[in-house]
Amino acid sequence: MTKVVNLRQARKDRARAEKRAAGDANSVKFGEAKAQKNLRKAETERATRALEAHRTEDE
Repeated sequence: MTKVVNLRQARKDRARAEKRAAGDANSVKFGEAKAQKNLRKAETERATRALEAHRTEDE
């Protein structure tokens, strides 16, 4: 005999899998760990300060 499938539960499982796939796609597209964001921000600020420090008064 074949296994009995609860259609309501199968529908919910499929919806969960679709949501998880969409979430994974969004995390790849937009996601960045907080530590990575802070590191990128600190590097940008350091580069900006270094650039400003080398400017001459004429500019």
